Amino acid sequence: MKVLITGGAGFIGSHFVKRMLDAEDIEQVTVLDALTYAGHRANLGRAFLTPKLKFVHGSICDVGLVHEVMRGHRAVVHFAAESHVDRSLTTATAFVETNVRGTQNLVDAAVRHCVERFVHVSTDEVYGPLLNGVATEDFPLRPTVPYAASKAAGDLVARSAWHTYGLPVMVTRSSNNYGPWQHPEKIIPLFVTRLLRGEKVALHGRGQHVRNWLHVEDNCAGVELVLRQGEPGEVYNLGGGTDLTTKELTSLLLDLCGADWDAVTYIADRPSNDLRYAMDWSKAQKQLGYQPVRDFRDGLMETAAWCRDNPDRWAPLTTAVPAVPSLQLVPLNTSQEPQHV
Repeated sequence: MKVLITGGAGFIGSHFVKRMLDAEDIEQVTVLDALTYAGHRANLGRAFLTPKLKFVHGSICDVGLVHEVMRGHRAVVHFAAESHVDRSLTTATAFVETNVRGTQNLVDAAVRHCVERFVHVSTDEVYGPLLNGVATEDFPLRPTVPYAASKAAGDLVARSAWHTYGLPVMVTRSSNNYGPWQHPEKIIPLFVTRLLRGEKVALHGRGQHVRNWLHVEDNCAGVELVLRQGEPGEVYNLGGGTDLTTKELTSLLLDLCGADWDAVTYIADRPSNDLRYAMDWSKAQKQLGYQPVRDFRDGLMETAAWCRDNPDRWAPLTTAVPAVPSLQLVPLNTSQEPQHV
């Protein structure tokens, strides 16, 4: 099977590319990536050593290129997206351009070239905030920020191709991913790199916002299940990680980096900072056998160690002094489980 993976040089996409390259039935993996600030060839690393990988530098907004690259592929997994909420507050047009128009270009090409499987990768943020309860796959889409709105629109564009043209589209919506190779604008690598430099970290509001943290490999396992076994036209929530307030997460990161609460400052909350996201992921569990397996504390330690050992990946983004490579992380107390909210 030949698979086209958009955004394959990004954080989640690169993990998925490596997963697919290890599969015996995969003949070729083609990565289409614009290599914006969050995409790096280095994320793919040794994957370039295999002849099964084909890399195309380009944008999903380039209609001609998308049609050219799509030809001959049986399946598409669409990760490419503008994904940082804070950036979307000031550059919303770029999010609509990539996440909506880019998705339309892909489904148009997939219909034209008779693609047999199309997985559109989305986020739990399209459901908007839930003070109580959980969102199932048929829950109304109520995004509150430009990023989530553009992803929700992309979801609808992709699903419309199923209803209108019969394109076998499946949508996945995952909770917050974390793990090695994540861009340091995201909270876990951002806080780790600052703490390792002896700098302060900032919490919005009082750190009361609740997020579900899912290891990137667990998400990729779920996406692969949807690719191989999902029903066309269906949506699958991929959750099951660890629920934490940002204050609880910060406490774990402080312990891990040998810092204390003197390293934390509180700042005004950003606009539309949703208090809580929560999904029901039993559909993927029951129908596809999806089950996260990564321990959160082990995954957090792994992620922090990657940040410590790869300052060349994030130091150019700051004017501060890079982390000392020999700095030791403090193992977390595994006998005490993090509080679930």
